Amino acid sequence: MKNKNRIALIITVILLLVATGFILTNSYTTLRKDVSEFSVQDTALITKIFLADKLDNQVTLERQDDGSWTVNEKYTAQQAKINSFLKTLQELRVRSPVPLAARNNVITRMSAIARKIEIYQVVPRINLFNVIQLFPREKNVKTYYIGDVTADNQGTFMLMEGADEPYIVHITGFRGFVATRFSAIPSDWRDYTVFRTRLNQIGSVRVEFPLEPDQSYLLTVQDRQRITMMSLQDNRTLDHFDTLRVMSFLTAFEDIRFESLLETLIEREFIDSVITSTPQTIITLTDKTGVENEVLIFKKRGFAPLFFEDGARLEPMDLDRAFALVNNREDFVLIQYYVFDRVTRRLDYLLGGDLPPLL
Repeated sequence: MKNKNRIALIITVILLLVATGFILTNSYTTLRKDVSEFSVQDTALITKIFLADKLDNQVTLERQDDGSWTVNEKYTAQQAKINSFLKTLQELRVRSPVPLAARNNVITRMSAIARKIEIYQVVPRINLFNVIQLFPREKNVKTYYIGDVTADNQGTFMLMEGADEPYIVHITGFRGFVATRFSAIPSDWRDYTVFRTRLNQIGSVRVEFPLEPDQSYLLTVQDRQRITMMSLQDNRTLDHFDTLRVMSFLTAFEDIRFESLLETLIEREFIDSVITSTPQTIITLTDKTGVENEVLIFKKRGFAPLFFEDGARLEPMDLDRAFALVNNREDFVLIQYYVFDRVTRRLDYLLGGDLPPLL
């Protein structure tokens, strides 16, 4: 009899605990999670994110085995921006449903301008109480649409795919809206790195100055103790050079970035006129595996030209920025001399001479 009472007591306690847990997890909201849960709590399981807008822009972000991300299976993504976006997905919270009086207008507006996001994760086909998980697979776990911002600029309208009711979504404690973070433009996600090669990975560096052929040279790196330099004008090996300056030059290739992509910002006719002109500098870095990375740098005009009394015209040059072709001549970009001066040293300087005057 005592055993039966003890078993009954245990069963009663278990039922009370289950009921309490159910009440606690459901008493704070009346929202259906399947249509209002826009956040993703375990972002470490996200393998792929697809974004598209009404202007036919599309971007697919994919996590690689080493933890890095790619853009459209072709370019490296900005890791810092990916991390920030994953944090955004994790912190999204529903502020409130859209008021009934505004619901139709919001849905109509979203049908015209909304961006779509699909989120994929690795999930098991069999999941028993989150303890036994078998047969993992990639699955689309969420698809929803991102619309306009609210009148107070503190929320963003979102609608789960297949749902009828949109919600106002925000990040608790953040003053602003998150709509702009869901960009479907590939260039917004791309890494701006031009060179990311360490000294021990460099095979050779060829620097050409088409308008100053006597300043062009080739550096070949065997190791830190064996670096050779050759003048490209006469293919003459140079035995004496400033070792510290050469080492500083070579180590600068570890992190060189451009400022912005220009293909969508400048007319194609102008780009063609620039890239068919004579480059100011050509840098070709070959790593120890034989892979080449070539960059062509072009001067950028300054502001208004200067006219003299005799009618002569002087075209000023921008002393801060230049144009460049990078990524196998695929991308037309804007660069800063402040960054690239470290990898465009003239031969005279590496031989121990003074820096040249400004343009």
